[in-house]
Amino acid sequence: MKKYLLLLILGGLFLSASAQQFVWKAGLHSFFDNNEFAGSKVQTSQTMSGVHLAPQIGIGFMGKHRIYTGVDMLHEFGSDKAVDYYDPIAYYEFDGQPFRFYMGAFPRLMALDKYPRMFFQDSIQNYRPLVTGLFWEYYVKDNYLNVWLDWTSRQTYERHEAFFMGWSGRYNQGIFYAQHFGYMFHFAGVMEPEVREGLHDNGLVLTSLGVDLVQKTRFQALDFNIGWSVGLERDRSLGEWRKPQGVLSELKAEYRGVGIFNTYYRGKSQQVFYSDHGNELYWGDPIYRSSEYNRTDFYIHFIKNSVVNVKLAYTLHFTERDTYHQQMLYATFNIGSIQKTKEKPYPYLWNNWFK
Repeated sequence: MKKYLLLLILGGLFLSASAQQFVWKAGLHSFFDNNEFAGSKVQTSQTMSGVHLAPQIGIGFMGKHRIYTGVDMLHEFGSDKAVDYYDPIAYYEFDGQPFRFYMGAFPRLMALDKYPRMFFQDSIQNYRPLVTGLFWEYYVKDNYLNVWLDWTSRQTYERHEAFFMGWSGRYNQGIFYAQHFGYMFHFAGVMEPEVREGLHDNGLVLTSLGVDLVQKTRFQALDFNIGWSVGLERDRSLGEWRKPQGVLSELKAEYRGVGIFNTYYRGKSQQVFYSDHGNELYWGDPIYRSSEYNRTDFYIHFIKNSVVNVKLAYTLHFTERDTYHQQMLYATFNIGSIQKTKEKPYPYLWNNWFK
């Protein structure tokens, strides 16, 4: 009877799935990122380059529910391997306004693309492209509120237990808005360590007020915000909480694909325990260990729409009483059987300048 019941259930699932919608996605992300920080005490010089290919297939049912499976494959330029790193993709997606929900292993850009670099530095998207956990969001137009969990490492004899718990939101009132970003990173030791390590709690929050003038002008971006950041960090073996605080401002202006994005931080040095665990403990840009830092990005979108985005950027970093340089080129291509109708058209080609 158990065998017949199992066959009946499997047959029912197969017939049910066969009547549903076949869905698919395919993404390609190629990057070149050259950092020049010779002599810096808070950042290192390096060049990152490679290409991600991330095909996904799945089943959609009842209009708003989908299950996807696939793989994200990274080939680093210059490597003799066809695939240097790969991450399995498998997640459930619900998207029915005003709610959306993901659970499983899903692309990071689907959920956490709005966080400032103080929280997640540029290289995170290049080398940790997936969230492994869950994401829930309530959204109405450009207003949103979300919570999420990203389990980044399972405890073994060699690996630390580590996970993020995060939340963010934004509320718009005319040209003005308020936004908030936050997370807590839990970083525990390995199993049966030879040398006992203190468990770390690493939290960071940022609350900002801003003005967005894009609807009042012909610019594609014209935005300014200023906010207060607070770090909440401790090594439990020491017990004391450390609370580095500071002011963070952002200014962005863009017209026909050519833009400038300036970020300025002034306050206490972030990432208090960086010397203990480095980038294992902190996923934000380590340059925020400076008490004063200004970053200016000059960029061009050669083309940008819901399918293709090709962006070239030249960046100046001002900190430690010195100037450092960075050059970036990104090309992203995304297609799928389901197109997001809420996306605004964003076509930028060079011939726009001659119309």
